[in-house]
Amino acid sequence: MNLTRDFGPIDIYLFDQFLKGRLQPGMKVLDAGCGGGRNLVYLLRNGFDVFGVDEDPAAIGGVRDLAHRLEADLPDSHFRAEPLEALSFASASMDVVLSCAVLHFARDDAHFRAMLDSCWRVLRPGGLFFCRLASSIGMEGRFERLEGRVHRLLDGSTRYLVDEEMLIELTEELGGELVDPIKTTVVQSMRCMTTWVVRKRT
Repeated sequence: MNLTRDFGPIDIYLFDQFLKGRLQPGMKVLDAGCGGGRNLVYLLRNGFDVFGVDEDPAAIGGVRDLAHRLEADLPDSHFRAEPLEALSFASASMDVVLSCAVLHFARDDAHFRAMLDSCWRVLRPGGLFFCRLASSIGMEGRFERLEGRVHRLLDGSTRYLVDEEMLIELTEELGGELVDPIKTTVVQSMRCMTTWVVRKRT
């Protein structure tokens, strides 16, 4: 087995969801903020019904090319250049929604919630929402607050930061339940990346 060939440069925490059997061929999976498709290689190779959204038309063109190269029999309309807060897919149409390193680019609370609500809208009852995003968990008080939840991190980047209390409150408010405990990786005392995995209640 060649893991790099089979899975591509996949987020290791998303790979964990495959190991746990939560993503199965035939599922409709939306990568919300897919970029060039780094998390889609295995899905495209193995019979998933794959969809992708990104604001950058060039990125969407790249994902369409990737799908063609991997001989995934999917129409180009599965991959759309549009903002997350205005997803054009039907409500409750996806079995899984992926959001990897996207929501922390929110400009403010309203933008964050608009993106999150849009992702949640297209997820069917019983579906899985997998999210990786920057947080303050484990490095509380270490970042420079710019405005609201937007902070300057120690690596110089600017991110919208959530915390554990906020994620637990959002899980309940959205009508979801945690599938895994909230897990955070502190990256060399510079930033924190949190994995939030939620199932939408039926």
